[in-house]
Amino acid sequence: MESRVEKAVKTFESGFGCAQSVFSTYADLFGMDRETALKLASPMGGGMGRMREVCGAVSAMALLAGLKEGNTDPSNEEGKERIYLLVRQMSDKFREVNGSIICRELLGLLEREKSAKPEKRTEEYYASRPCSRLVASAARIIEENLLFTDEEKCHTITSGE
Repeated sequence: MESRVEKAVKTFESGFGCAQSVFSTYADLFGMDRETALKLASPMGGGMGRMREVCGAVSAMALLAGLKEGNTDPSNEEGKERIYLLVRQMSDKFREVNGSIICRELLGLLEREKSAKPEKRTEEYYASRPCSRLVASAARIIEENLLFTDEEKCHTITSGE
């Protein structure tokens, strides 16, 4: 499978939120159309509704994990544990690489935004924020944990893709 990391970043830099960019880049691989993916992930941006809580890119990783490995049986305790473990592993990797999974900490903010109104997307906006890098990081983690086979992972690591 070809990497879609760059596509996720371009989606973000075209004006979509971090969660939308990550989730919609891969949702088709799990049977979901782009429009539905964009709608579903839209409230997760800005650390969920711009409250600056869990990073939207991390939320998108969890949603994609659910599409691939999610549990549909309320009595399946093993299934619940398996999906929770997968989400924890991916979140831990994101934290290890980026220092946190909390949006405001990643942005260097001290508290929740007062307004739900998003900032205008400009060159200065993109240059002043780590979000493109965070989207790329989440996309790589998705590919490593949900998509690539061990052989493809090895190729990606050795070729630097």
